[in-house]
Amino acid sequence: MLYSAATLVVPMIFAIVFHEVAHGLAARALGDPTAAEQRRLSLNPLRHVDPIGTIILPGMLKLAGLPVFGWAKPVPVNYARLRHPQRDMALVAAAGPLTNFVLAALAAIVIGLMIRVYPGPQAPAPWVTFIAENLRNFVLLNVFLGVFNLLPLPPFDGSRILRGVLPRPGVRLLDRIEPYGIVVFLVIFIVVPWISPGLHLVDRLVMPPVGWAIDHYEMLANWAAGQDAA
Repeated sequence: MLYSAATLVVPMIFAIVFHEVAHGLAARALGDPTAAEQRRLSLNPLRHVDPIGTIILPGMLKLAGLPVFGWAKPVPVNYARLRHPQRDMALVAAAGPLTNFVLAALAAIVIGLMIRVYPGPQAPAPWVTFIAENLRNFVLLNVFLGVFNLLPLPPFDGSRILRGVLPRPGVRLLDRIEPYGIVVFLVIFIVVPWISPGLHLVDRLVMPPVGWAIDHYEMLANWAAGQDAA
């Protein structure tokens, strides 16, 4: 149990922290230094912990046997300080999931290189196995976090990206939905699965793109290992 937690917690923290910092770096590049001014462009996890989303909710979901997810304290972005607010807000939102997908690719390549170094049937040293497990979970968590945040539901990044491409009526619709977005999300992904677990909503809505991405990251790892990825 302790070993599994040790190979899961660290990858989860880094995946969430890099996701949030990417939003802040993108905003600064596009004219809004708010995150930098509030010292949120930091890899220190403590600066990004949200008591509910990072600690309480994941713990309750784990105890209830439901899918575990959470969020960090959002990096502040001032819409008005962006040079081209509607377009730039979409780019800032996309920076988080994109960073997760890039990190997953880098981790998959490192896994492949480790396979190349330790190709034989002989078991590697325990510390090598520990690093490999962390990297494997890092790939899975980054892919899941990236895909999950692309849901087109406020306040997730997918809705911010939609704002950059929708006409004004669509943006107004998102504005009306946003105050209730988190409630709708909790109903869909927590209340309904708890009442009717047989519906498998997470499996049907989120896992197909996650599975598709994982297959391609495995191909990337095989390529880095010098194996046939076909």
